[in-house]
Amino acid sequence: MEFEEFEPVYEAIRREFGYDRGADEHARDVLAALSGPFDPDRLPDVAGDVVAVAGAGPSLGEPADVERAGAADAVFAASTAADELEAAGVAVDCMVTDLDKNPGTVRRLTHAGTPVAVHAHGDNVPALRAVVPDCADAYVLPTTQVAPRGPVRNFGGFTDGDRAAFLADHLGAGRLAFVGWDLDDPTVDGVKARKLAWAERLLYWLERRRGERFAVLDGRREAIDASALPST
Repeated sequence: MEFEEFEPVYEAIRREFGYDRGADEHARDVLAALSGPFDPDRLPDVAGDVVAVAGAGPSLGEPADVERAGAADAVFAASTAADELEAAGVAVDCMVTDLDKNPGTVRRLTHAGTPVAVHAHGDNVPALRAVVPDCADAYVLPTTQVAPRGPVRNFGGFTDGDRAAFLADHLGAGRLAFVGWDLDDPTVDGVKARKLAWAERLLYWLERRRGERFAVLDGRREAIDASALPST
């Protein structure tokens, strides 16, 4: 996805949450300065494959979700989903994170040769400065939610989970299987609930772009507010 296509959606998200575009751009530039060029060949070759997109919701601990993740050709894990799956014996092929949790996992995975998509946004600059220099640079894929610059890319998406889905789509995944996704998680606060609502909208957009129907959206599509999404 080109940024020009994603930008109107970013602007809608920014307006709702009050994000400062200048702060997002500053974070992008900090991450660019901390990162070297990323070789796309270091990402898993998932063309035509089933990719499990693992969210960090409570349901990830259920045996059925762990089994589905293990049966996929590749696993793209959001944030602490990487720890949950590894503890269950399921290898992670790519991690997607904005560094709000488990920085030790980020460092460890990069040094083990697993790519980690590290995301920059307006309020995580201290985390970027603290974590990225300790990572194996070759396995840090820097991402942003504003226009890409230098080594920093924008594949689309907003939360760690839906960014993982957009990245898998960019890499040509044949089918996306969603595990550990709890869009109605009652344990989250109001801001997180609004972020999950946006994740739902973005998955709806992605499935329409792909011509695929994601099971995680079954029974929910009719109630999704798609007014801020581009027509497909």
